[in-house]
Parts: sequence; C-alpha cells; structure tokens
Amino acid sequence: MLSKPLFKGSGVALISPFTENDSVDFETLEKLIEFQIENGTKAIIVCGTTGESAVLSEKERDEIINFSVNKINQRVPLIVGTGSNNTKHAGKLSERACELGADALLVVTPYYNKSSQDGIAAHYEYICKRVSVPVIVYNVPSRTGVNINPETYTRISKFENVVATKEANGDISSVIKTRALCDKSLDIYSGNDDQTLPIISVGGIGVISVFANVCPKESQQICELAGKEPEKAAELLLEFQGLMEALFVDVNPIPVKAALNLMKFRCGSCRLPLTSLSPKNLEKLKNELFKHNLI
Repeated sequence: MLSKPLFKGSGVALISPFTENDSVDFETLEKLIEFQIENGTKAIIVCGTTGESAVLSEKERDEIINFSVNKINQRVPLIVGTGSNNTKHAGKLSERACELGADALLVVTPYYNKSSQDGIAAHYEYICKRVSVPVIVYNVPSRTGVNINPETYTRISKFENVVATKEANGDISSVIKTRALCDKSLDIYSGNDDQTLPIISVGGIGVISVFANVCPKESQQICELAGKEPEKAAELLLEFQGLMEALFVDVNPIPVKAALNLMKFRCGSCRLPLTSLSPKNLEKLKNELFKHNLI
C-alpha cells in the first residue's frame, strides 16, 4: 500500500465521447477533462465501464490514454481501466497502460467465467507481478457475476501494488467486514454514488463516481463534508439523490451520456449493444437536470 492514498475524495469515471461517425471525439474529451479539473475532481478514470471500455479497440484505448496523459499533465492522477475476463489479456492491457503513462490501474474482477475466490486472487496476483503502478481492485458483481468476499480481500491486499478497491457490491455490511479485516492495508472507494457517505463513515476515503460527470463540484463536496460535517453531507446527498437515480434509469453509461449531451458537451451516442434512452426515461432525466439548473 502507498504511504498516502492515491487520491482522497471524488474521482470521475469518465465517459468516452464519440463523433457522429462513431470515432473518439478528442475535442470533447479535452473539454470534459478541463471541466473535471476546474471543478475539483481529484482523479480521472478513463477506459472503465462508464467509458465503454468493452467496445473500444486497442488502438482507441491507446489513443485515449495517451491523449489524457498529455492533457492532464499530472494535475490529478490518471487511472486507466485495464480489466478483462482473460487474465493474460488484462495483464497485457495493464502493461500497455503503464507504458503510456497511467498513474494507476482500475482492474475489474474477471467476468462471465464466474471464477472461484482462489481464481479471483490468482487473477490479481498475475497482474500485479507485471506492473509497477498502484492497482485499484473493482468489485461490481451486478455486472461481473462474481463477488469478492471480505476474506479474499485480505489475500489480495497483500499483493504489492494493490492499494485500494472500488467497492460496488451494494452491501454495507460486507464493506464494514472488509474494512475490519484489512484495516489500513486497503483503501476503500465507493463504487455507488448513493453509498459514498455510508462508506466514508466506516473508513472509506472517497468515490469513483458516475454522478461526477455532470456534478463534479457537488460530488467532491459530499466527500469533503462526509468527514467533517456528516449532517451537511447527508443533506447534499439527499438533495441530489433524484439525479443520481436518474443517471441509472437505464444501463450505465446511457443516461449519463444523454445528460452530458443535454448539457451541450456533444458526447455522441453509446455504441451498440447499448442504445438510446426511451422518451419516458429521457423526460425523467431532463426534469432532474432542470431541477438543478444544469440545463
């Protein structure tokens, strides 16, 4: 584990903007990066779930990473998603991200294969032996079909390079047990915006956020207030609960990309097999954005 956290507060799981002809829109990507940094985001995560990593070619991944490294220019940590259900491929993606200048890696559990807890631990051990930058484990069983048990975290946290987890299993009791077993050997980031406050209250240090795509300042404020004035943090969280819910009214990142388009960021559509919001869900999203003066 690092002597100090990779970052504390709100890190954004950034979308990947596309042009009308479905190529990566680097002009918009630059605007999104600057919007995040100007509004206090503490880390930028590219090529993750919200960045539609599953439909990016390796060439596009390289271009996004290289562009982000240069534009961010060490102002905040750049974290790159390098997960795969193929352990060797995840290792190669991780090595490549390091070569291109990533400050850290976000590595989701192997999905679809439904590996055992031993397999999950071996997956991370393999990757950690091949990289020299910090690794954040990403546990999101609703997408992957597997969950990391608290006891398995004690094994994974001993691997050199593993510094934190993005925990999105939705189970606060499990998070508490992981925190108790791992103590200071593993930092915990919330992977669900609506659980940022409870996770920080039991020792978590921040969030890797979808909500921050549209409200970076407010996401960071919730994190800052959580440790100092939890009642005010709760008030702010509850104020934006409706918007957070609307950002998941369909599969991520469909709603958040629609929200950014409504905010005039020109992010394009999601790639198939993801499609557009239904008229009903789009109206719900518009109402929440209008309520908070975002459109």
